[in-house]
Amino acid sequence: MVINDNKEKALSILSRGDGKLQVHLNSCVRCGLCAESCIFYLSTGEERYIPARKVDLVSSVYRRYNTITGKLVPGLVKARELDEVTVMEMVDLLYGSCTMCGRCTAHCSVGVDISYLVRVGRAMLAEMGKVPSTLQSTVDAAIRTGNNMGIPVDELIDTLEWLEEDLQDDVGDSSAAIPVNKSNVSILYTLNPREPKFFPLSISAMAKIFYAAGESWTLSTKMYDVTNYAYYSGNLNEAREIARRLRDVMYELNARTCVLAECGHGSRSFRWEGPNYLQSSYSFETITSVELISRYLKEGRIRLDKSLNKERVTLHDPCNLVRSGGIFEEQRFILENAVSDFVEMNPYGYDNYCCGGGGGQLAMSEYGDRRLKAGELKVKQIKNTGAIIVVTPCHNCVDQLMQLNQVYKMNVKIKTLAEVVADALIL
Repeated sequence: MVINDNKEKALSILSRGDGKLQVHLNSCVRCGLCAESCIFYLSTGEERYIPARKVDLVSSVYRRYNTITGKLVPGLVKARELDEVTVMEMVDLLYGSCTMCGRCTAHCSVGVDISYLVRVGRAMLAEMGKVPSTLQSTVDAAIRTGNNMGIPVDELIDTLEWLEEDLQDDVGDSSAAIPVNKSNVSILYTLNPREPKFFPLSISAMAKIFYAAGESWTLSTKMYDVTNYAYYSGNLNEAREIARRLRDVMYELNARTCVLAECGHGSRSFRWEGPNYLQSSYSFETITSVELISRYLKEGRIRLDKSLNKERVTLHDPCNLVRSGGIFEEQRFILENAVSDFVEMNPYGYDNYCCGGGGGQLAMSEYGDRRLKAGELKVKQIKNTGAIIVVTPCHNCVDQLMQLNQVYKMNVKIKTLAEVVADALIL
């Protein structure tokens, strides 16, 4: 038997008086329609990756400890002990073969929220200290240093200073700035820590857009990380702490709007899950940079010349931004104004295939081969468009697409939405 002293805490997650949880645990009719929605099953054909199997894994533990039949004759209802074998299978399937993209949920014939149940299973594993160490180390870095890359404040400031100098040269204005820790501004802008570390041009692009729009904005060196990998690990307390820090910086700087950088899960975890974590609503507006850029265009605060982007462009829709966040029209409106040749993937939008990088997959190197295999569907989609540039408003997706580009030799360019917009700006 397992496990450790936290087994009862894990089981208590299944026994809480949560009507939503009980409904979804008991609603799967095993029709199999979810199989054709899952990139892990479609790319491998392995039945253990079918989403319904993941649901049944969590449900079988629920039946063992929360139903009379499961307690008395567990074999009759295929109820399972929460022992080491079950836990190992849960880790492999719930962490290692799921991005929580929600495509299976959208295709479920009875509306079972499969990704929600995967999160419940992950929360159980988190209680038992069974989060994959690679994913947990990313969360630990965010808790310890304020960002998931562990970037020191002086290193961030150095990066922002030379980016500011480049911005001034680019726009021909020595007053152009990347403000830091400025209070009483309209916008507090966040970053994915991979931007200052590996993709500084993404910061430059957004700074140029803010300059063109004449925006009052700032970054915070205290808390700028848009990501919240505890949303993926399942640790509610750590997810709450990360969300609290960003909320508190908003209040400290007296900013009116929190603009979330191009990060699918970051947008979801702070905008939609954050108030649940903190058990209180925000007193400020929270929007994504995608929505902000669209707003700038509609209000005439920025102007674009689409002829400056002549190469064929396709769009990868991040799952948390589109399927789970409802942001669909904005990025298309932007691209229609920013590029000369835009073509959709098939399928796209709410039915788009996950790229394979979400769910914490990029942080879990032990599942790297499986992740890249699951990305084959996305590779085929991209190649079928004939696009030269793939745009995606999510850095997790950017990283995964760049790896797919290298492994499968797609010979395309991967860009964020802000980078494409900055290339088309009329100053």
